[in-house]
Amino acid sequence: MKTVVITGSTSGIGLGIAKEFAKMGYAIAFNGLEADGEIIAKKIAEEFKIPTKFYDAHLQDAKQIETMISAIEKDFGAIDVLINNAGIQYVSPIENFPAEKWNAIMDINLNAVFHASKAVWEGMKVRKFGRIINIASAHGLVASEYKSAYVAAKHGVVGLTKVLSLEGAPFGITVNAICPGYVKTPLVEKQIVEQARAHGISEQEVISKIMLEKHAIKEFVSVEALGALAVFLASNNANLITGIALPVDGGWTAQ
Repeated sequence: MKTVVITGSTSGIGLGIAKEFAKMGYAIAFNGLEADGEIIAKKIAEEFKIPTKFYDAHLQDAKQIETMISAIEKDFGAIDVLINNAGIQYVSPIENFPAEKWNAIMDINLNAVFHASKAVWEGMKVRKFGRIINIASAHGLVASEYKSAYVAAKHGVVGLTKVLSLEGAPFGITVNAICPGYVKTPLVEKQIVEQARAHGISEQEVISKIMLEKHAIKEFVSVEALGALAVFLASNNANLITGIALPVDGGWTAQ
């Protein structure tokens, strides 16, 4: 049985990806800051009849990341797949962008990807197999106003993905990035309501005029689609796919 580690996997995209790996019979190491993380992991274990465990490492702390990876290797025997999914967002013009928000976004969205990848690297090299899948963003390929930290971090993730793909190639380690457009998660649903209230427009107008305005295909990306793609990239059939930043964005970055 193979083991997958998924950061930020107790809600949203990460949880959706976890469920797709659970369907394929992977053992899953969950990570997140939700208080009910252990309950979420246990429910997945019971539903899919797989081993799971929850780890509450805070990804702004490199030492906690290293300790978590060591604990997972001890608990599960090996880490076959690492999915760097955790991320945060903050929107503001540059002149008002708080330095602490910039630092937090860099820590979680970019630095944690480096630290977690470094921590699993030696084990993957020894076993001559590894899959690292970074959940970047369409904003890892293009920019939008008022998202300086997020765009910078996600571009960094894409660059790091390319470097690690080259370093991992001789050892059977592939490293890829998935770059989603807008994904329908509970967080996005909350933002729809908040933006409708703030702008004095309907929720449907928020969806069409703000969120999906740049999608050529006017649909949200599903967490199931992202999970299925991650499962494929983790498979043996994807052994020659490495170093890519694959948009799943309804044609946003094609424009």
